[in-house]
Amino acid sequence: MRSDRERLLDILGAIEAIEKYACRGYEVYLTEELIHAWIVQHIQIIGEATANLSPELRSRYPEMPWPDIIAMRNVLFHQYFGVDLQEVWDTVTTDLPLLKRKILAMLKEVEEPSPG
Repeated sequence: MRSDRERLLDILGAIEAIEKYACRGYEVYLTEELIHAWIVQHIQIIGEATANLSPELRSRYPEMPWPDIIAMRNVLFHQYFGVDLQEVWDTVTTDLPLLKRKILAMLKEVEEPSPG
């Protein structure tokens, strides 16, 4: 079973993967199907990793919008063909930079699991 720390690292890795292509800008995001599919896929990874964080960790950070992050994953997964690309882009440009800062802060507080 993956630890909370590993799941936080999964979230951070997905954010960084999104940043890799989002930096090309909104027009590229809209016109390049592979880029918006890449971004949507990594937002789904963020939601999945969030859903599998322990209740204890989530309760330690009640200010985090855990339900919203998980809900975004569910919407993207179950309504893929009805995805609002503007809403996804807004998430990328507004929510993810904040989420990244918070995840980095959490990683400083969440201990490495002990071996064994």
